[in-house]
Amino acid sequence: MMSNFPCFPAPNLPAKTILPNDSVASLRKAAKLSFPAGTWPTFNMNPPHVAIVGATGAVGEEMRRCLEQRDFPVGKLTLLASARSVGKRFPFRGEDLAVQELTHESFAGVDLALFSAGGSISLEFGPSAAAAGAVVIDNSSAFRMDPDVPLVVPEINPQAVKNRPRGIIANPNCTTIISLMALAPLHEAFGLEAVIASSYQAVSGSGAQGILELEEQVKAITAGLPFTPKVYPRQIAFNVIPQVDAFLDNGYTKEEMKMLHEGRKILGLPTLKVSCTCVRVPVYRSHSVSITARFARPVDADAARAAYAGKPGIKVVDDPATRLFPVPLDTTGQDTCLVGRIRRNIVLENALDLWVVGDQVRKGAALNAVQIAEIL
Repeated sequence: MMSNFPCFPAPNLPAKTILPNDSVASLRKAAKLSFPAGTWPTFNMNPPHVAIVGATGAVGEEMRRCLEQRDFPVGKLTLLASARSVGKRFPFRGEDLAVQELTHESFAGVDLALFSAGGSISLEFGPSAAAAGAVVIDNSSAFRMDPDVPLVVPEINPQAVKNRPRGIIANPNCTTIISLMALAPLHEAFGLEAVIASSYQAVSGSGAQGILELEEQVKAITAGLPFTPKVYPRQIAFNVIPQVDAFLDNGYTKEEMKMLHEGRKILGLPTLKVSCTCVRVPVYRSHSVSITARFARPVDADAARAAYAGKPGIKVVDDPATRLFPVPLDTTGQDTCLVGRIRRNIVLENALDLWVVGDQVRKGAALNAVQIAEIL
């Protein structure tokens, strides 16, 4: 399980970062929500009945923790998973809750359904949950590019949640979220036009099996024992693999194209140009992304740092003179993304280079889903 993987908290950062209530309120205000008749208005009247689909998985477990840590007003929590997980128990606010089998009838009386069980499960059961009256927040790629499903990062486009004709809201890809947390404030200030990025993605992005493969390979190599890669096409221990997801006909992977298509949708920039290389690295948790971004207006490093001032969910950690820059361990278990190595690009006009890191299980998945629920 995810809770068993090695976690190395940053020495100078708090154990967790919770978006303050006033920040949540500001996101709600920014959303300017006005729901038409027949749609779920808000969760402010009565604490909602929440269901987590995929409750035993890495992200499902993190969703449960986020709900508790952030004091989300849960009237009832239902944990749903496949038949083989029925009866497993997980703690929530002083109770041990038993996992129930996911069926199409599981959503009677459910107000909010958080899905993180893979695209095929979302496609099969998401519409059933919405038809039963639940607002569905889906962490898979199943509905992200559906024009009738908003794709939301609450710090960037919270207003999008109000237009959900299918009753479903999509959570973006983890690398897209972390990258856009750094790019959105710069876009607001300088007008984003193009992005060239390389991601350094932790093995936990592949779930518990990715973590286990790294652990087993490290043990085998240090003991001089043979091993056969199972999760990844090549050895991941002491190595990097320039492939995340399947290759497409254009030479890019599905993961790399998500940055383009999802970035355009979230930012409302249909002409945004993106080229991305996604790399799996032997890090347990937290993704890093190296970004070159070109803008419509002139920009320099000082102006870029100033653009982040007061922006929720992103913090500048950037002082080369003292070797201060963000690394994956700094964001492991944290809610805030960190950006550093900000500098003017010396090849392109009106361009910056920067480095952003974020916990892809939290902000890249579970936390973002719960934050979406907070602004409903």
